[in-house]
Amino acid sequence: MATGSRKKLEGNGMWESSRMMLPEHKVALNAWDIERQKRQRIHLDEQEWEDVSRSVQESMQRREPIKLKMFHEFEDLEVNGIVDRVDQLQGRFMVDGEWFLIKDIEGASLEH
Repeated sequence: MATGSRKKLEGNGMWESSRMMLPEHKVALNAWDIERQKRQRIHLDEQEWEDVSRSVQESMQRREPIKLKMFHEFEDLEVNGIVDRVDQLQGRFMVDGEWFLIKDIEGASLEH
């Protein structure tokens, strides 16, 4: 036997060349990767909610454009426009004809 050659069953030879992943492991790995990429919801304190509320109110009353930073699990989401209505009972507000949840607001600024 020549030096430098290895038998297939020596050491870890049989498994070294086998790079196989079970389908269940691949699914679990993909699910873990998706979960790892999720953003965490920002919780605003009382002062921040007052600032957001004031900005939303001013946009609605003065018909001024507003920029709202919104929560989304996987991306940075921003709503730009004029607040048309606020529905406190259902916890939502309307910007340019589209409804959004109040609880998803993470920040607001008026675009003067």
